[in-house]
Amino acid sequence: MTRTRYRIFENGAPSFLTCTIVGWLPVFTRPESVEILLDSWRFLQREGRMNLFGYVILENHLHFIAKGNELAKEVGDFKSFTARKIIDLLEEKKAGTILRQLQGEKAHHKKDRTYQLWQEGSHPKEIANEEMMPQKLDYMHRNPVKRGYVDDPVHWRYSSARNYAGLPGLIEVTIDWR
Repeated sequence: MTRTRYRIFENGAPSFLTCTIVGWLPVFTRPESVEILLDSWRFLQREGRMNLFGYVILENHLHFIAKGNELAKEVGDFKSFTARKIIDLLEEKKAGTILRQLQGEKAHHKKDRTYQLWQEGSHPKEIANEEMMPQKLDYMHRNPVKRGYVDDPVHWRYSSARNYAGLPGLIEVTIDWR
């Protein structure tokens, strides 16, 4: 039995996913923590385990659109790997305040760890038709604009908006999704 009503259906369709830091804590204010996310996606792409169509990373959550043969497993591996690496980074940087917060936000049933980085689940939404893909991409890319961080989505460094505008992005994405 799953803990959530959200599930990734392994039917080959892309999914729109959201991953949120516990307590909405601002973990991605450090460029090194964002690089861990990008490196993990690069690995999954290189190994043919995930096709990334778009993303945006904000200070406490991220959205991405991806597809893979075992997407639920790949998302689980992504979250597990990035959590371990980011917690290691925070320990190395002696980021005591955020580590204490991650410890305080840890779910009671997570007895096998000191900290919890990600909220459980990724709230997947299947991209069910051709109209839905541009809607979700626009929603993702406009997130930093909506928050008042930038005036134009292409100005947000941690987003695939630049890729879709024909500019170089931080990571390759598949823009030909049709």
